[in-house]
Amino acid sequence: MYWQLVESYRTERGPRQRVVAYLGDMSKPAREGFEIAVEDRSWRFQRQLFEEDLAPEWAEIDTRKVSVEHIRDFGGVWVGLQVMDLLGLPEFVWKTIPEGREEIPWRCMALVLVLCRLYNPSSELRIADCLYERTALPELLGLPADKVNDDRLYRSLDKLLEHKTDFEKHLKERIGTLFELTYDLLLYDVTSTFIEGSGDDNEQMQRGYSRDQRPDCKQVCIGLVVSRCGMPLGYEVFDGNRTDVTTVEEIVTLMEGRYGKADRVWVMDRGMVSEKNVAFLKEGDRRYILGVSRASLKRYEKELLSNDWTWVREGLEVKLCADEGSEEVFILCRSEDRRLKEAAMHAKFEKRIEDGLVKLAAACSAKSQKSSVIERRVGALLSQNSRAARLFRVSVAPRDGGGCNVSWEKVEAQRQWSVLSEGCYLLRSNITDWSPEELWKAYIQLTEAETAFRIHKSDLQLRPIWHQKKERVQAHILVCFLAFVIWKTFGQLCKRGGLGDEPRQVFDELSQIKMVDVVMRAKDGRKIRRRCIAEPTQAQKVLLTMLRMRLPKQIRQVEM
Repeated sequence: MYWQLVESYRTERGPRQRVVAYLGDMSKPAREGFEIAVEDRSWRFQRQLFEEDLAPEWAEIDTRKVSVEHIRDFGGVWVGLQVMDLLGLPEFVWKTIPEGREEIPWRCMALVLVLCRLYNPSSELRIADCLYERTALPELLGLPADKVNDDRLYRSLDKLLEHKTDFEKHLKERIGTLFELTYDLLLYDVTSTFIEGSGDDNEQMQRGYSRDQRPDCKQVCIGLVVSRCGMPLGYEVFDGNRTDVTTVEEIVTLMEGRYGKADRVWVMDRGMVSEKNVAFLKEGDRRYILGVSRASLKRYEKELLSNDWTWVREGLEVKLCADEGSEEVFILCRSEDRRLKEAAMHAKFEKRIEDGLVKLAAACSAKSQKSSVIERRVGALLSQNSRAARLFRVSVAPRDGGGCNVSWEKVEAQRQWSVLSEGCYLLRSNITDWSPEELWKAYIQLTEAETAFRIHKSDLQLRPIWHQKKERVQAHILVCFLAFVIWKTFGQLCKRGGLGDEPRQVFDELSQIKMVDVVMRAKDGRKIRRRCIAEPTQAQKVLLTMLRMRLPKQIRQVEM
C-alpha cells in the first residue's frame, strides 16, 4: 500500500485536500511516527523521521533467501542536502516560493534541480528520465520518481527566477554568519558561456569574445562578484557581445544598492580598467586594486632594472612605485614562474615567425610572386603569432624582372625589452596605507577565484545546452549559481576540517556510498524489506568525522 500525507483546508467553494508529502510503503511504527513528526510543518519533517529510532521488531529469517535490491546513489545527494540545510536553503525556498494549484510544489522541484546540478549536472529531460530515480532523492525529499517529469522541472525554473535577488541576499547573510565573512574585499570578474541553437527569441544571445573558444556560437556573459575567499556574493547576466569594461559601473552600483557601500575594496583585472571606470570608482570614494595593461610597464623600465625589490615568497617579488602628483600607487610584480612561461611562449612564436618567413622567401625565389599577396601572407603570419611580432622588421620589395623578395631583421631593442619585462605585471590602487605585499596578496585572490570558477563552470556544466528563451537561460544560470554556492560552502567545510582547499576528491569519495534494499523472507511467510545505507569504508568514515557529518543508519522499514 502506498501512503500519502494529506492536509484538509477550507476554500470559498468548500473543503479541499492537498498532498503534503508522499510517504511510500510504510510499516506501522513508521506511520505512527508521523503523528509526532507532522507537528513540524516545515518540509523537513519527513527526513526527520528517517533518523527516528523506531521500536525493535523481531522475526525469524530464512538466511538462504536474503537478497539486495534497488541499489541507488546516496552519498552525493545526501551531502548536498546536508550543506543545503546548513545554508538554510530548503526552509528559505519553502517560505519564498508561494504555493499554487500545482500538484507538486514548485519549491520541491526547485530543490531537485539544484541537487541534481550539484551531484550530476544533466538536462532536465535526463533528470526526469533516469537520474532522479537512480538516487536516494525520492526518499530524502519525499517525492516519488513518477512525480518528477521534464514539464514540472521546466516550469519550476520559471518560478525560481522570480526570486533571484532574494536568494542572493539570503545566501550572503547566511554564508557571512557561518564563516564570519566581512565582505571587505570584493572580487569581480566576467565569464561567458556559449549556447546551442539560433537564439532568435533571446536578445541577450550575441556573438562576442568567447572564453570557451567558440566564436561560432552565440553566448551570454556572466559577471560574478565573490568575497576574498571566493564565496559568491551575486551575479548578473549580460548580453553576449558586451565588453567587460562596460559592466563595471552597473555591477558596482547594483551591489552597493543591494548591500550598501560600507568600506569595501574592489579588485578587478586589467580587462575592467578604463579611465572612465577609474574616475567612477574615485567619485564614490571607493577603494580599489586594479590590473594595468602590459603597455604601461614601459613607464617603469628604470624600476625594472633596479635591485630594490621585496620578496613576497620564493619566486615572487614586488616593488611599490609612487606616481608623482597622483593619489594612486603602482605595484610592480615579477614572478619567476610567469617569466619562464612567457619566455617559452615567446620562443615558440618567434620560431614560428622565422620558419614562416623562410618559407615565404623560398617561395618568392622559386616562383614569381605578387607583392600584394606576399604582404598579406606576412601580415597573417605576424597576426597569428602576435606575441613575437614586434621582434621582427619585415620588408617585401619588388624584384627586377618581376616578382618580389622577402627580407627581415630582428629588432634588438625590442628583444631586450621583451626579456626584461617577461614575468612582470603592474597593479594600481588608491590604497596608500597597505604594503606592496598586502596589495599583491589581495589582487592574487582574484586570480585564484577566476581559476576556481573556471573549474566549477566545467564541473557544473554551466552552459545551457538547449535553452533558448531569455528567462529559461537566466533560470538555468541561477540554478548553477545556487549549486556553485553549495559547492563553495562544502569547500569551506573541507578546509575547516583540515581536508584541503579542493573538495572534489572528498565529494567523489563520499558519493560512492549507496542506499540498498535488503529483502528477507520471514518464517511466517512475510517478506521484509529493510532500506539501509551501506556501511562506509574506513576512509569515508574519517572524511565524515572531519566534516562533522553523521550518516543515518536506515531510511525506513517496509513490509510486503
